[in-house]
Amino acid sequence: MGPSHRWRRIAGWILGIAAVLGLAIQFIPYGRRHDNPPVRREPAWDSARTRALVRRACFDCHSNEVRWPWYSHVAPMSWLVQRDVDRGRRELNFSEWDRRQGKADDAAEEVREGRMPPWFYLPVHPEARLSPAEKSDLLEGLRATIGED
Repeated sequence: MGPSHRWRRIAGWILGIAAVLGLAIQFIPYGRRHDNPPVRREPAWDSARTRALVRRACFDCHSNEVRWPWYSHVAPMSWLVQRDVDRGRRELNFSEWDRRQGKADDAAEEVREGRMPPWFYLPVHPEARLSPAEKSDLLEGLRATIGED
């Protein structure tokens, strides 16, 4: 048996083990809770434009109206998406304006400084990418709707 054949056998084993592990992690329950609780109350938006921009750029992590993409059903991506949605809703939830929103005052600053939407979200959600004019409108609308620290 030559070195080439040995490496092919090793590669086959590695691929087989990876396939079994990839299948096995699909049975881990975390990342499968794709619920969208009822919208309880939204902020008093300053304009329909602000709401449309927030919906486009923020709602998939900061509302109860998340659109769950296909990859959110496949581990390990499902774990990352679930973590981001859980964290996003906890920090700021535009669908639960009837409870205190601890990070609401920071929303405009997060957008202005480029932290929101996060860089890793934009390649798979190009609709959330805002033009400079849209970003300016969003900042103005967030300040008018929520205020700013």
